[in-house]
Amino acid sequence: MDSIYDFSMTLANGQEQALAEFKGKVLLIVNTASKCGFTPQYDGLQKLQDQYADKGFSVLAFPCDQFGKQEPGSDEEIMSFCTTKFNVNFPVFSKIEVNGDNAAPIYQVMKSSAKGIFGSEGIKWNFTKFLVNAEGEIIKRYAPTTKPEVIAKDIEKQL
Repeated sequence: MDSIYDFSMTLANGQEQALAEFKGKVLLIVNTASKCGFTPQYDGLQKLQDQYADKGFSVLAFPCDQFGKQEPGSDEEIMSFCTTKFNVNFPVFSKIEVNGDNAAPIYQVMKSSAKGIFGSEGIKWNFTKFLVNAEGEIIKRYAPTTKPEVIAKDIEKQL
């Protein structure tokens, strides 16, 4: 099976980011949207980033417009929204698909490694979260309703 470190993804600013550069870090990978009822979770995600970044942690945000068309903007608009409204300083990637034939390969790997409720692989909504340990193993999947602060104890166990 592929590792998340085998992938290179495009950041919202257009630069390529080799995920291998995150080796040794604990990651929380999230599919995000700017016009979702869960969008205020950006605050909690940034708090996790602030709290644990110096200990080897990072949030990685992957905007997605597949759920209710709640991420309609361009990459530039999304990045501007994240930085001005939520002061996000973690990596925000270019908009991707997380389900279907065009799902980003990293999401194909994560979905098969950490299945959802009743063993389903599909992402059900915005702000589904995946915790990845420092070795690149997908440890756990969290529902969109799981608030970032609840995940803090699991992050601490991995650091």
